[in-house]
Amino acid sequence: MLIKKPDEIKASEITDKDIYTSRRVFLRGAMLTATALGTGWLYRHFATPNQEGAAGEKIADVKTASGASIPAIPDARTSYEDITHYNNFYEFSTDKRLVAPRAKNFITRPWTVEVTGLVHKPKTFDLDDLLKIAPLEERVYRHRCVEAWSMVIPWVGFPLAKLLDAVQPTSQATYVALQSLADPNQMPNVRSGSVLDWPYVEGLRLDEALHPLTIMATGLYGETLPPQNGAPLRLVVPWKYGFKGIKSIVKIRLTDSEPTTTWNHDNPQEYGFYSNVNPEVDHPRWSQKTEVRIGEFGRRDTLMFNGYGEQVASLYSGMDLRKYY
Repeated sequence: MLIKKPDEIKASEITDKDIYTSRRVFLRGAMLTATALGTGWLYRHFATPNQEGAAGEKIADVKTASGASIPAIPDARTSYEDITHYNNFYEFSTDKRLVAPRAKNFITRPWTVEVTGLVHKPKTFDLDDLLKIAPLEERVYRHRCVEAWSMVIPWVGFPLAKLLDAVQPTSQATYVALQSLADPNQMPNVRSGSVLDWPYVEGLRLDEALHPLTIMATGLYGETLPPQNGAPLRLVVPWKYGFKGIKSIVKIRLTDSEPTTTWNHDNPQEYGFYSNVNPEVDHPRWSQKTEVRIGEFGRRDTLMFNGYGEQVASLYSGMDLRKYY
């Protein structure tokens, strides 16, 4: 039997094991010690979870996004099975394989989203109102997790800018704060008070929120969003690390100051407010230069701004991107 030296092994480091410290969960560890079989095969063979909770209803009248501001992605799409069964959604579980079964009975109707703050027309939107804000589009985006794994996901949704237009931000508004549902009756870790300080909160600068690439996703693969992926409404900002994509949104607030965000508040040394994908800025505990594409063999180079630099680099003109992690 041929035994390879350590520096010859093609290894992945998809985080599966969670380390808890001072109410924080740090995603670390190796999924398995990789062999020549490759990461994608190992994931499918050992980590394919129960299929419960993945079904969605077909969405009618979905348009295909087009235009120079919405670049086409040549990468192969990640399978529906992998997208819906390899999930970070800590309110349900810190084990990616347990999120789908634990979220299968999550109630997404009725659902409202309250939009307040520095706006001329504050309003609480019913989910059906939100689905009529703008024509629903399919957006095939790269998704890059801060843990150094990635997917290519065909989201269905509408530009966040359309929702903000409906409430008319005032001239003082410079940031957008978002909040997830924290329901102890449906979410085991919220009920136990473990892992993080609930509710989960995130934020963007207003110009980031208004960018054409930023969407509110309501589905994927042409079907309604499964609970484990953030149903019924989640944020997708494809040039940022995935934890910026807050799930199951219930509140949005326009403000004139940088809002608190969950991971930045919990561990500011490791998780910045901006969290743009940048292969030159390593996470303090692992490299960001490469990533594992779920369903593939080996590793690939991480792209600056996750490959969306042409569209978004101008947002950060003059900023030191090594400083603003």
